[in-house]
Amino acid sequence: MNKSSPVLELKGVGRSFGGLIAVNSVDLEVAAGSITSIIGPNGAGKTTLFNVISGLYAPTRGEIMLNGVVLATPDHKTEREALVWAAVAVTGSVLGAVAGLAIDAPAGLAGVGAIVSSGGILLAAVARPSWYTRLCSRLGIRRSARPNDVVFLGVARTFQNIRLFKEMSALENVMVGTHARTEVGLFDALLNTRRFRQTESASETQALTLLEAVGLQKQANVAAKNLAYGDQRKLEVARALASQPKLLLLDEPAAGMNPAETEQMIELIKSIRDKFGVTVVLIEHDMRVVMGISEKIAVLDHGEKIAEGTPLEIRSNPRVIEAYLGRGAATGA
Repeated sequence: MNKSSPVLELKGVGRSFGGLIAVNSVDLEVAAGSITSIIGPNGAGKTTLFNVISGLYAPTRGEIMLNGVVLATPDHKTEREALVWAAVAVTGSVLGAVAGLAIDAPAGLAGVGAIVSSGGILLAAVARPSWYTRLCSRLGIRRSARPNDVVFLGVARTFQNIRLFKEMSALENVMVGTHARTEVGLFDALLNTRRFRQTESASETQALTLLEAVGLQKQANVAAKNLAYGDQRKLEVARALASQPKLLLLDEPAAGMNPAETEQMIELIKSIRDKFGVTVVLIEHDMRVVMGISEKIAVLDHGEKIAEGTPLEIRSNPRVIEAYLGRGAATGA
């Protein structure tokens, strides 16, 4: 992919909660292989924007594109989906009944067949396979990708508050991330099949490689809760990388770190961008991190993008100074 082409495009993206507008008409393009920071005062809407991109919320307006494919869009005409479900249930019931009668089964058995057939099709609808999504699209039903779909499409994230499996080892935490790309099923795991064992072995090898990349290979068997705070942050990054993302969202990766740990995180983000070829978008309050790592910075205030540019441009932007320090600082009063 051309490095100048956008991996992520936000077009007029907004998110409201009742009468509260958390994000308002944000436009943003993120080039492939770049490091972009989203900054702003507390309550500016930064994490809400991340939640919309990662599928936790659907936008109430606008559109998000990932590599030219619609990732998130306002859900609309969803009342039609109820009709789709009803049609699927009726069709399944009829097919089950016809199949039962065709083999001259008792009426009760035909009824069971109808229930099983209907239930199977409805379960497929819950899973939203491609045929169901295409059907909804033709009927004008649009839904944003769910968080698991977003991960599969190539977006991974960390959180403002660390969310590790604290009782599991560092290695096991990262292996959980690799499972987003494995193809073994429940029965493979229950029966401990050869395919399951091979997949787990490959996942362990991949996880160890990622732990080495973030400098945690010696702590592979240490429980996550026993790792130092800075190492827990690194472990979150490794787990996110395990899903093989094209776009990595980091929500305040240096929060709570001391200066030495902060410098290590800056170097880590640069190295994983270069080594794994991922595009990085981060939210960060530490301006040393932002100015030292970003190629582009977008600034939010009260849910709106008020500025965008290079670190040098943002540093001297009057609207940014006003948002952080007040109107007097911006005007030199």
